[in-house]
Amino acid sequence: MKQYQHPTIDQITLTGLLHALSDPVRLNFVQCLAKLTCEQPCGAIPTPVAKSTMSHHLRVLREAGIVQIRTEGTQSLTSLRSHELETKFPGLLDSVLKAADETMVIQEK
Repeated sequence: MKQYQHPTIDQITLTGLLHALSDPVRLNFVQCLAKLTCEQPCGAIPTPVAKSTMSHHLRVLREAGIVQIRTEGTQSLTSLRSHELETKFPGLLDSVLKAADETMVIQEK
């Protein structure tokens, strides 16, 4: 069973968060995860990249402190660390996701 290392709240940095969210694949993954209310298996959210590439993106999100990944049996379950991020950077994640949603709506028109 694989155990994942996660940064503590004190190790999470603004530049790390913004870097992780700057990639469209990672941002889309976080948007999808934010709309769900519970942990999701890593493969449950459809992505336009290969599994190995998505593993890299999940590692970047985990190391930035955006997602929490825990292993249960043979599955890796992913959730947002929204409460912790809200405590350290109030309103940041919501603002980024809202701006991304608005940008997507504009591009669809």
